[in-house]
Amino acid sequence: MASEAEVAATHTLTIVPENAIGPLITEEASFEAVEAVFAAMSRGDAYNFPVIREAIGHAEALYGFKSGFDRAGLNLGLKSGGYWPGNAEKGLTNHQSTVFLFDADTGRAKAVVGGNLLTALRTAAASAVSIKHLARPDAKVLGMVGAGHQSAFQMRAAVRQRAFEKVIGWNLHPEMLSRLEDTAAELGLPFEAVELDQLGAEADVIITITSSFDAILQDAQIRPGTHLACMGTDTVGKQEIDAAILKRATVFTDEVAQSISLGEAQHAVKAGLIAEADVNEIGAVINGDHPGRGAADEITVFDGTGVGLQDLAVAAAVVEIARAKGIAVEVPF
Repeated sequence: MASEAEVAATHTLTIVPENAIGPLITEEASFEAVEAVFAAMSRGDAYNFPVIREAIGHAEALYGFKSGFDRAGLNLGLKSGGYWPGNAEKGLTNHQSTVFLFDADTGRAKAVVGGNLLTALRTAAASAVSIKHLARPDAKVLGMVGAGHQSAFQMRAAVRQRAFEKVIGWNLHPEMLSRLEDTAAELGLPFEAVELDQLGAEADVIITITSSFDAILQDAQIRPGTHLACMGTDTVGKQEIDAAILKRATVFTDEVAQSISLGEAQHAVKAGLIAEADVNEIGAVINGDHPGRGAADEITVFDGTGVGLQDLAVAAAVVEIARAKGIAVEVPF
């Protein structure tokens, strides 16, 4: 039997650097990983630990940890990172993160994976999962609110779920709308920059992906039958849509506890417009425990707060692919 020292000497840590991830993980694989995690969460097979998110008092940065354990996939670990608003001037993305995976049987460090692209892919996959399970089947117009780095990933993932014929978009800074126009062109879809009233009147599906602390879309702008995927609110105080919209809608989320404390639902709950019991798990729809959309004129909202288990799932998938292709960096540890 091998001694503890001999076992330790053979242990390696897998490193998959940020610049190696692009060719390894597809949008389809990200979607499948996130959908499976949401289902596992609803079954009680996976759970997230409390989120830590703090302003560090330097570089105006927000820094934190998202962590969890998936008993079904044996994914244990955390994502460490946050938001550095000055990074764009340095040629870096404002969101920076790294995923750490641990062996669920021993607790030993298993892998370190670049988390920037994975975060973009898993966030887009989450909204796409909501579109698959909640949007009207005949949805034709995709509305985009926000034109930052993440918006292109959101659009690419969304168009896989419905036969959209047109994309319309709004951004606080109109000069950034070229990102949406270019992405739509890449996908073979026409794009039109519109005001918010027109966006609400025409869009069948609306994705909000901003860092706003004030409601952008108002209740009167949202028509019956719309599906909204609100993906930017992940911190206490942030808000993308009028809380009154949630009162009119059937509300779904990745994790209820996060939704009511730091997600879009925080404002509606605080105002007494909805209760915690009114917020449903998207995983329950995936598993067939909730019917999802009940009528063509029903408004549905997905409050995508972002959970650590999403990051662990896509990171674990990347590690397996990197090992299989022989491009993972293995370091004695």
